[in-house]
Amino acid sequence: MAIGQKGAEFLNLSRLRDAEGGDVNALFELGVSYSTGRGGTAVDLVEAHKWFNLAALNGCTRGQACRAEISVEMSAREIAEAQKAARAWLAMTGRGAVRAAA
Repeated sequence: MAIGQKGAEFLNLSRLRDAEGGDVNALFELGVSYSTGRGGTAVDLVEAHKWFNLAALNGCTRGQACRAEISVEMSAREIAEAQKAARAWLAMTGRGAVRAAA
């Protein structure tokens, strides 16, 4: 069952709130949404890499694997942009590492 655009936006906002609260699974799921276009989210490999990178930095092995997988489709400039965005997110949220979900 496909969810509508409003549903996709709500789901991503919910995941973003969860990520800001320290949920590693939410970081990973944001990466999946941006890498696949799931739920009507526009595919954006830079954004996907950012979220997979943040998940990987917090011990998520699935995030590490997905980050590596999409990296082969990205230019060095895009990867650098994604890394910069991840650092900015960490600075904005005041998080070095987030907690792993139970």
